[in-house]
Amino acid sequence: MSTNLNPQNKAILTCALTGVLTDPAQHPVPVTAAQMAAAAREAYDAGAAIMHVHLRRQEPGMGRFPSWDPAVAAEIDTAIRAACPGVIINLTTGVVGPDISGPVACIRAVRPEIAACNAGSLNYLKIKENGQWAWPPMLFDNQVDKVKAMIDVMKECGTRPEFECFDVGIVRSVGMFQKAGMTDYLEYNFVMGVASGMPVDADLLKLLVKYREPDTFWQTTLIGREEIWPVHQATADLGGMLRTGVEDTFYLPGGARTTGNGQLIEALATCARNAGREIASPQEARAILGLQAGDNHGAASVQTGVAV
Repeated sequence: MSTNLNPQNKAILTCALTGVLTDPAQHPVPVTAAQMAAAAREAYDAGAAIMHVHLRRQEPGMGRFPSWDPAVAAEIDTAIRAACPGVIINLTTGVVGPDISGPVACIRAVRPEIAACNAGSLNYLKIKENGQWAWPPMLFDNQVDKVKAMIDVMKECGTRPEFECFDVGIVRSVGMFQKAGMTDYLEYNFVMGVASGMPVDADLLKLLVKYREPDTFWQTTLIGREEIWPVHQATADLGGMLRTGVEDTFYLPGGARTTGNGQLIEALATCARNAGREIASPQEARAILGLQAGDNHGAASVQTGVAV
């Protein structure tokens, strides 16, 4: 079974620029449009063709909290695209609860090439050594009707869903979405390292690649410290797309803390080259994935009425 659709075997690198709740006062995570553009440019120069974008509140002192303001989405999208010619934007959509109006407004505001589509529910848990919960146990709810509503808006905007899979059962469910007529395109993101989800494990990764629908693109999101890097290498060896960034880790191979996204993407590119794979440019990534031309996407395309 082929594990990779890319006939040139080039590695597509994604940078997860900032994440959800990390405090910018304590960690090197960008918040403002200018900071996001600068962080994206560092990653772009190191080989990232895709930027996975979370939006942060812009008011002073509120940058650790998420924003679903479409004006913020448009400002950040425009700044990143200006800093990184030809870049592909992958927008977050994750919300707890049934109200998806925030992510929907942001997708419509910027028409990204790709958007994360959380493909199943997860008890989002973490336990401390003393037996206390690290945060109150919560359910990240992504039932089928919520997933379908997200997919429908993505179709409307010419945006590809990237199915975020937190457990093996979710991986298996994604194929059912296609069989049920919810989507005609499958792209998997195996999320490993959430304490109550799949562990960062190279042996498990081989099974996930097997359990996906055949002839589909896939990547890994690996959350943790230096222990994630052997599994990044396994991803490269198996032909997957590669992702890292300060959303996922602050640690380089060997355990040193990163100063930002550029160093992490450089390390990821090394994994690809260790596997004998060259790095895909944004233009090559767009062609490999079969995406539309860049002028069909972005806040500017919404303003000018470019058809999707």
